[in-house]
This record gives sequence, C-alpha cells and structure tokens, in this order.
Amino acid sequence: MNVIIVGGGEVGTYLATLLLSGGHHVTVIEPEREVLPALRRNLPTAVVLSGSGTDPAVLTAAGVREAHVVAAVTGADEVNLTATSLARFEFRVPRTIARVNCPRNAWLFSPTMGVDVAVNQADLMAHLIAEEMAVGDMLTLLKLRKGQYSLVAETVHPRAVAAGKPIGELDLPSECVLTAIIRQGQLLLARADLVLQAGDEVLAVVHASQVASLAALLGEPQTAQNG
Repeated sequence: MNVIIVGGGEVGTYLATLLLSGGHHVTVIEPEREVLPALRRNLPTAVVLSGSGTDPAVLTAAGVREAHVVAAVTGADEVNLTATSLARFEFRVPRTIARVNCPRNAWLFSPTMGVDVAVNQADLMAHLIAEEMAVGDMLTLLKLRKGQYSLVAETVHPRAVAAGKPIGELDLPSECVLTAIIRQGQLLLARADLVLQAGDEVLAVVHASQVASLAALLGEPQTAQNG
C-alpha cells in the first residue's frame, strides 16, 4: 500500500517504521524543521517530506493522488481533521485515519468530516482499564468491528456458574457465541451438549457491552473473590 503519514513525532515515526518493515510505501509529512533531523535519522531520508499536511500542494508532492491511506497523527486535532478531510474530499483517498488528542473533539472525527477511523487514545485507554477491571482473568485476543465485538478467551473456574453444565443450558449473553473449547490441548467444537469442565479454555465472540456478563458466567464468582 501507499501510505501518507501526517506528523513525524513519536507516533508517526513508530507507525512509519512498522509499515516500512511490512513492505509498504510510506511518506511522512512533518512541518517542524527542528524535528526533521531526528526524523531523518530514524527513517530513510526519501520517506520524509518537509511541509504541512494541511497544504494541498504538500499532499500532492507526497503522492496523495496515488495513496491508499492517509493517517494524520499529529498532536493537534485541528491539523489531523483538516488533513484527513482534504485527503477524502479533495483527493478521494480511499481510507483516512485520524488521531484524536482531546476527547471533547471526538464527535468531529466522523465520516461526514472525512474520517473513516478515529483513534481516540484517551477513550481507548479508559475503556481498556474499565474492561480489565470488569472481566478479571478474561483475555481479549482480537477486537472486531472497530471494537464493538471481541474474540476472548477465559478458563472455566472450578466454582464458575458454567462449570459442569452443557453449553446449551447456559444463560449466555444475547450477543455472544462460544466458538470452541480447548481441553487438555484438544480443540473441541462448542456443541450444545458439550459439558464445560473446570480448566476448559473457552473461546468466544462477544459484544463489548456483554463481556462482563460472560466473564461472570465463566470466572470465579464475585462472592468468593470478595470474601
């Protein structure tokens, strides 16, 4: 892919390094002249372009007309929003991604403003902490549909509500599907008649709003934890 990154700070540099290692064509646009020397030490010189990502001429020089993705990751929300809006509406870039620095501005970063994916770091961190506090030992393996669903894994606790019960009799959350059970190294299909045992590792796809309910079904009862 051809990717343009607006912002050559730590986030932009790290993103560029990852993409380059994956064989993608990358151009990093950075307006601050004092940042350029360090940026050119960390990245190939040909990758770095001096200028503003909100300037159509600079975006054109960066190859925006051939870009598959524009990712604006500066520390200024107004720059990120302007850059992605230009990329989408002026140059018809297929995919735009913007970093949101101030959570109060998150509502602006929408498809109608030219942003396909808004990465709200504060919001992600807050939800991650809240989720970890709520789900105990449950492990999130993969986020799906922009975080709406997760592929999770949890080991059935000996005192869990689900222990000793067939899957078909479990009161599972409405937006949750058990996909497989790993028992003593063997992968078992999550059939309705399969009885869950303590120590089984359960793989499930669950909506973000119901992760805690699934954790309560498979994990140690709260009364035991608090007592």
